[in-house]
Amino acid sequence: MMKDSFQAKPLFEQLSGQEEKQAVISPTASKPNTLAIVLALLALYLIWGSTYLGIRIAIESIPPLLMMGVRFIIAGGILYLFLRIRGVPTPNRSQWLGSTAVGILLIGGGMGGVATAEQWVPSSVAAVCIATAPLWISLFAGLWGRWPVRSEWLGLCLGFIGVVLLNLGSGLWASPLGAIILLIAPVCWAFGSAWSHHLQLPSGLMASATQMLIGGVFVTIMGLILGQRITSLPTMQSLLALLYLITFGSLIAFSAYGYVLRRVRPALATSYAYVNPVVAVCLGVALAGESVTVLTVVAMVVILVGVGLISLGRVKG
Repeated sequence: MMKDSFQAKPLFEQLSGQEEKQAVISPTASKPNTLAIVLALLALYLIWGSTYLGIRIAIESIPPLLMMGVRFIIAGGILYLFLRIRGVPTPNRSQWLGSTAVGILLIGGGMGGVATAEQWVPSSVAAVCIATAPLWISLFAGLWGRWPVRSEWLGLCLGFIGVVLLNLGSGLWASPLGAIILLIAPVCWAFGSAWSHHLQLPSGLMASATQMLIGGVFVTIMGLILGQRITSLPTMQSLLALLYLITFGSLIAFSAYGYVLRRVRPALATSYAYVNPVVAVCLGVALAGESVTVLTVVAMVVILVGVGLISLGRVKG
């Protein structure tokens, strides 16, 4: 995923290097369909922003790690079979090993951590915490010789000030275990994202499919080891939320991202990172009755400004 500049991308946004390079040089080979691009961007903003609330609803009657396991095994399986039918080759051993490392970190530590923490922490606060991932990615990039430039250091400082404000104003530490897990989750996500640039991975969508499959199996095993069991039939509300996460969150939104990246500049395609936390906070308040303090809103703004400075630094770098 990493080329000359360091771009943080969630699991479902991984395209082949050739595709991403082409998107940077020439966003589209044909005349762009403005309406389709707008609709695709709205899908990214609303769907990925709503997945935090979807997770909260799904885990009401399904254990969090088992729920994530089912979500990613099914989504990854569908995508893998689709690609194989289309003639995409099976990954080799090195690519499977690379996908295993990334899938465990992103899905196991990242998404599994979010789902686990949302047992005690509001979905809106979880979304703001995950928005700090680009801050950590900039730091981890230094492990491979790409240290932040001046504007990125400023963004990092602002972002971590936002994290402090979030800890003070959101009631995050009302559940110490949930707070610790939620603070670790973006670190796992960030390290997995940074490391993925230096591992052998399948090209294009096959990387996402294999990582979802392996990550889904991993969180399922972890859930069973930790004693999670489905002892009663999940509620219809939880099942519908799980279906939403599989279809919209893991398949439709990902396809929308691939469409957008091939037709607009990457800076616009990745603008979801600034909108998703806002959408998550609004949905949490409006639909789940979550309370958000003024300090939490201030923390979110400070974090997003920091992320914006980091992205600007990458573009100039």
